[in-house]
Amino acid sequence: MLQVDFYVLSQGGEQARQIFACKLAEKAYRLKNSVHIETASEADSAKLDTLLWTFRDGSFVPHHVLGAEHLESPVTIGHTGTCGDGRDLLINLTARLPDQLSAYARIAELVSPDEESKRASRQRFATYRDQGHQIRTHTI
Repeated sequence: MLQVDFYVLSQGGEQARQIFACKLAEKAYRLKNSVHIETASEADSAKLDTLLWTFRDGSFVPHHVLGAEHLESPVTIGHTGTCGDGRDLLINLTARLPDQLSAYARIAELVSPDEESKRASRQRFATYRDQGHQIRTHTI
């Protein structure tokens, strides 16, 4: 059974979601977990790639954007719906249900306070629940 955590953020906007994703990825990396961050587009992947180096002073999260080259990093970023190999944690920054659920031990869904984000997350919540996954909600 998959563990799904919904993080309901108090701050709106994509920048707030991406910064929280960086913090979550850093924490998971420090706990020796492998992480995949799924974004909605190539541009979002590029932004997150830069942000992982700069989101706070002294941050270090070894990562790479998935592409043609085969690199080994504890944190990967992608926008194509595939993470390559299995990962401990998927951080979902898209409005869709992730592909390959069995490739992950845990999924983090980041929810902005805007109505569109809430509506899409409610649909994903219902799907996870109907599939029998364990769900927790955290207000941040």
